[in-house]
Amino acid sequence: MINADPQELRKFEAIAHRWWDTHSDFKPLHAINPLRLNYIDERAALRGKHVLDVGCGGGILSESMVRRGANVLGIDLGEAPLSVAKLHALDTQIDIHYRCISVEDLAQEMPEQFDVVTCMEMLEHVPDPSSVVRACANLVKPNGHVFFSSINRNPKAFLMAIVGAEYVMNMLPRGTHEYAKFIKPSELEFAARQAQLTIRDVSGLTYNPIFQNYRVGKDIDVNYMMHFTKEA
Repeated sequence: MINADPQELRKFEAIAHRWWDTHSDFKPLHAINPLRLNYIDERAALRGKHVLDVGCGGGILSESMVRRGANVLGIDLGEAPLSVAKLHALDTQIDIHYRCISVEDLAQEMPEQFDVVTCMEMLEHVPDPSSVVRACANLVKPNGHVFFSSINRNPKAFLMAIVGAEYVMNMLPRGTHEYAKFIKPSELEFAARQAQLTIRDVSGLTYNPIFQNYRVGKDIDVNYMMHFTKEA
């Protein structure tokens, strides 16, 4: 069985045409992209690296990594987001590859083929996050880098990521997230350790509603990013 929730796939299929509209439902994704791109590049030196972007959606992070000099393959199980990603790459003349395939199937096909694997804002949308973590670990080369981002599971995260972002400030469509699917950093670190990945950093992404901007810091109460390496 494919590790995907049909309802989640339909959710993103329905709004895929707005993926590159910086004033749409994906505005927060565009806003945080420079931060997560720098987070990855500072730790993995993207130029010249073979990179896999898992759950790439419409290609916002994938394209930005190409612009930093990486050779990128983006994968997703959503046909509509991938179509948007491919069309945008044609429009912007970006040399990038996309495939509609699960990360687990790709891990069977291309084990240890990538210098860097990214899986951002995806784990909280799949039935079995640990399966994705294992597949990412299988896909990265020894001494390679794996990056995840997700949302913490606690009352503050519920208030900020669901009540605040979806119902008060209308930053995201209602129903984008389910609290029960949020993942504590300790849970993600445990799954990564079980997959033979070593943690190197955990950092938070916080939003300032007054200045309407994001920053990377030590506060991991809500959104966070984690960096792992695979030992040789």
